[in-house]
Amino acid sequence: MAARHTQVLSISHCGVAGGPSSKSMSIYQCIRHIVEREGVRALFKGLGPNLVGVAPSRAIYFCAYSQSKEFLNTCLPPNSAPVHVGSAFCAGFVACSATNPIWLVKTRLQLDHNADGRPMTAKQVIRRVYRLGGLKGFYKGVTASYFGIAETVIHFVIYEAIKAKLSSVRAPSPDDSKSSRDFLEFMVAGAFSKTVASCIAYPHEVARTRLREEGTKYRSFFQTLSVVMAEEGYRGLYRGLWTQLVRQIPNTAIMMATYEAVVYVLTRHYGHQEETQFYDVDEIEDDDLRHKM
Repeated sequence: MAARHTQVLSISHCGVAGGPSSKSMSIYQCIRHIVEREGVRALFKGLGPNLVGVAPSRAIYFCAYSQSKEFLNTCLPPNSAPVHVGSAFCAGFVACSATNPIWLVKTRLQLDHNADGRPMTAKQVIRRVYRLGGLKGFYKGVTASYFGIAETVIHFVIYEAIKAKLSSVRAPSPDDSKSSRDFLEFMVAGAFSKTVASCIAYPHEVARTRLREEGTKYRSFFQTLSVVMAEEGYRGLYRGLWTQLVRQIPNTAIMMATYEAVVYVLTRHYGHQEETQFYDVDEIEDDDLRHKM
């Protein structure tokens, strides 16, 4: 049985749990700690599964969103806020269910080592998870991901409200063209909305990561939150938030502006107004590790 590894393994796993007590580390201290202990390559643990998971997770998400939206438009006022929110929930549920095994493997790659101290490969992780928990073992933490869908909805509601407000205070273009200022505003709206959504819904990230660890005392979503609060206080629910924001804010800003640019170009060239709205799929891709930061 592989020995449990107790030192820091990724930037977002910024805590030292090897002693009787844990101490918080800044991002700089964490990076230095990782490089000193395991080398520069350790900063990229889990990158393979992350790259493998991004494309299918987004494809699944947008496919599910499109189908859900088409159905809900027949039951609710077409293209209304309830339609978008309901579609986002449905798409998030399907995407989380389908891709959770990928993100679990990524998490284990960042946390676990073999008995001799060498990093585990993705194949070894998959075999180990299946041997110890069967197919069910690949879905540890999925409940927390379901609760995390609320973050996507919060992000969307704020983003659309900001975008609508900015549009209302600016004179419309005669030919409905967009300038670089428009896309800068999309970036600002995306960054702000993601910041608020992450701050509100962040505890599910902590619970999800700890549920995915092997051999821990965490068993369910609410039980994990209770244990964290009892042992670490409310601040424990937000360990790693700064690292999350440093990663998510520029990522979301660029992604939102890119999406709007693609829709704009396609609309201008093909004369078809794409109604589908973009939603950031956090788990999905990103399942950062927040263990005793």
